[in-house]
Amino acid sequence: MRCCSAQIDGVWESPEQTLETAEPVFSDAARAGAALISFPEQFPTGWDPASNKNSEDLAGPTVTGLRRLAKKYSINVIGSFRETFSPKPRNTSIAIGNDGEILATYAKIHLFTPGMEDRTFTPGVSLATFTIEGVHFGLAICYDLRFPELFRLYRRKGVHAVIVPSAWPKSRLRYWELFIQSRAAENQMYVAGVNTTGTNPVDQYSGASMTADPHGTIIARAGTGNELLYYEIDPQFVKQTRRDFPVENDRKDALYISLMSEQTK
Repeated sequence: MRCCSAQIDGVWESPEQTLETAEPVFSDAARAGAALISFPEQFPTGWDPASNKNSEDLAGPTVTGLRRLAKKYSINVIGSFRETFSPKPRNTSIAIGNDGEILATYAKIHLFTPGMEDRTFTPGVSLATFTIEGVHFGLAICYDLRFPELFRLYRRKGVHAVIVPSAWPKSRLRYWELFIQSRAAENQMYVAGVNTTGTNPVDQYSGASMTADPHGTIIARAGTGNELLYYEIDPQFVKQTRRDFPVENDRKDALYISLMSEQTK
């Protein structure tokens, strides 16, 4: 399955303008044969841990626009936006099918407390999975990469690939590659991180969107500017890797739980 990471910087705090500028990206990805296109974290507005501007529900302009473009270009889409929620909005990714229908939504579970994102947003509490052309996907967002437990849960659900929309800063880029490779190798799955680029009022970003295969090998890597990064996902390769090296069989979850409970006594 051919996929595309759309490493683009949107128009700051302007969802409608960003979607307008993004339409040629849909067209290019569809012409290149991609079945799925993914965008960075909160790409219609830019990621800002202190802002709840332009938050909207599933009937708002961002999701409506993404659904329209998905259907127009017959391509599956993973977008990201600020979702209206009470008492505070959620940082949400959404998967939309090539018919324009919503496949899944995921609210960021691990909010970036060093940047005080938890003061402005409500954390999610659920996983999100969906299937396209026989590939079983999961969703995570940026800071989630630092928490291997989340990816282990997706592995237990039989996920072949996790897509991670992100706004990962240039200053911590070495961890970006480390975590993508680690989460992929640990769980014998594809992990595709799609990052933003450019400079905005929050930070400086340098792209480097990348995808690691079930061995943790980087199979696609973008540069520092706006770019469409293409890669292939093969669910049979995931299954074969797990059969050839069945590390999952050696996990001791009951013991881990017991040891953790001892630490709290």
